[in-house]
Formats: sequence, C-alpha cells, structure tokens
Amino acid sequence: MLVFDADDTLWENNVVFERVIDDFLEWVAHPTLDRMQLRAVLDDIERANAVTHGYGSKVFLRSLRECLERLRQRPATEAERHEIDDLAVALVTHQVELMPGVADALDQLAGRHELLLLTKGEREEQQRKLDACGLLHHFKTAYIVPEKNVETYREVVREQAVDPARAWMIGNSPRSDILPARAAGWNAVFIPNDNTWVLEHDQLDAADAGVLHLSAFPDLLRHF
Repeated sequence: MLVFDADDTLWENNVVFERVIDDFLEWVAHPTLDRMQLRAVLDDIERANAVTHGYGSKVFLRSLRECLERLRQRPATEAERHEIDDLAVALVTHQVELMPGVADALDQLAGRHELLLLTKGEREEQQRKLDACGLLHHFKTAYIVPEKNVETYREVVREQAVDPARAWMIGNSPRSDILPARAAGWNAVFIPNDNTWVLEHDQLDAADAGVLHLSAFPDLLRHF
C-alpha cells in the first residue's frame, strides 16, 4: 500500500505562502527588527496557531494579523486588515500545479499497487485542491485529517486492514510524513521540496533503513 501526501509532494503549495510572507514582511517593515527577526516572530505565531486552530489559508491570515498587531503593539486597523487580505489573494486564486512527472508516475503506480492519499488541513480547502488536481481516480481513499501524528497512521492501517510493515508513506515533510509514519511501524519515502514549510522541518536518521530518500517523484518508478 502506497500512501501519498498531497501539498508539496503531488503539487506545489507552500511556495505560494512564501511569496505572501515575503510581501507581508516587506510591507510591515520595522524600525529595529530585520527580516529574519520578523520571520521568527511570524513563525512563533504560526506554530501556536497550528496547535490551536489547525492549518490552511484562514489560519495563515489570522497569523499575519496577529503578527502585525504584536509588532505594532495595537489592534490592526480596518485598512491594515484589508491590506493583509489583498496580499493573500493569491492563496485563494492559486491553481493546482502538479510537480513534474507526478501524473505519469501515478498512472503507472496505480497499475501496480493500491494507492491512498493522506493530507492534512482545513477540510473544505483541501477538498477544493483534491477536486481540481485531476488525480483522485488513482486513489482508493483520500483522507483529509486535522493532523498527521502517530495515531493517524495507526488508524489508517486499522481501517485498511494492512500490516504496517507493508505500508509506505510518501511525502516531503519529515515532521508530518516521515517521522510519525516510522513511529507507527510504516516504511517511508522522503522526497524533499525546497519550499517545504519551516514548521515541517525535522531531523531524519540517515541510518534508518526504513526511509527511502529520493530526489524527485518519478524516481518512485524504480522502486515500486
């Protein structure tokens, strides 16, 4: 059983958020903090909001507003809230852009293996991307979950009645795709993405034989 992450594995996602963050940091400016320090403030706010409110564009906008208010030490004005909304229009209008080789690789893999999809985030937003991607026919089941943790992976194999040792999680996020899958007894395939969200970074054990490291999605065809 091959289980695929969606955002930044099947299609580009976080690069759009990064563009908005760049525009936000340029707009907000600060008399004493540089861009790296401003980004650290935003990262802390996003980390806290992810725990409390989850993921997605709405939570991201909330984090931008809270960051502005923390930096300005006052509530955001109506004009400032509108400015942030305008900066983030790209999040709503962005079209799903598949990673190179994804469509052809899935066509071949679907003929050899049972494929599932496992993505986290706000359900309506993730479903919109799934409906637009043109790939859903390849997957037996598509899971949209609020968080990917060890219990999430255990629940998937229970529902699918599969031995965890025969399951492979394929994704770009050490924190959400690789480490919890391994802790649940799965194998994993790590396909790095230069635009992976900073909060999804984590250290992987280079000696872990249960993690296959690939450089690009089509490389899966040499192994599965």
